[in-house]
Amino acid sequence: MPLDIKPIPVLSDNYAWLLTASDGVRAVVDPGEAGPIIERIGDGRLDLILLTHHHGDHTGGTEELRQRYGAKVYGGAEKKEWMPRLDHDVEDGDVFAIGNEEVRVLLTPGHAVGHVSYVVPAVPALFCGDVLFSAGCGRLLEGTAEELFNSLHRYDDLPDSTLVCAGHEYTRSNLLFALHVDPDNADVKARLEQVERLRKEGRPTLPVSLGVERRTNPFLRAPDVETFARLRREKDSFRGG
Repeated sequence: MPLDIKPIPVLSDNYAWLLTASDGVRAVVDPGEAGPIIERIGDGRLDLILLTHHHGDHTGGTEELRQRYGAKVYGGAEKKEWMPRLDHDVEDGDVFAIGNEEVRVLLTPGHAVGHVSYVVPAVPALFCGDVLFSAGCGRLLEGTAEELFNSLHRYDDLPDSTLVCAGHEYTRSNLLFALHVDPDNADVKARLEQVERLRKEGRPTLPVSLGVERRTNPFLRAPDVETFARLRREKDSFRGG
């Protein structure tokens, strides 16, 4: 694989993502706290910090990591004053590199103003912060259902093999909701069984392929904004797990 990708659990249920290119250049996505990242890389290098959005559980470790490793910080240009200090503010369609690997930027608001997603086509991999979760999507904290629906469909051109690297370990509860709204979906049932095994073993449920998400995620399967908004409201009050 052109980019080694490892999830690092941080805080209570977040993931930071550690990316290492074949030439040794290293990046971390959404370091909610610094300690677990420092524990993982020790005195090694950290060249880039990629932030998907401004919420503290995705940015909290930024300054400590910047000071320790001299990493350059990338994040969305919109409302950048809400972010830690950025060395590079990025906009929709921008392209940069982690070592030899191209990274593309997609503007994906709805959960948070200025939220961006990062795509590494060579893997392929998607770092989607709090827009897309396995079997779920982000809450509408700073945007509209239409914005988040459209943001999810920014991923439509990505192949099924794309690795979805989301910001939280919400998969089990999301699948219980997916089964509630789509009880005859055999793919949801199979994924839930897999997730139950992984969690019992203390293993992450991410990354997961975008193809699996297209078969199991009710928010990706919603045919229109009205259905999507209804599902989001139902999920907000769901108490199934």
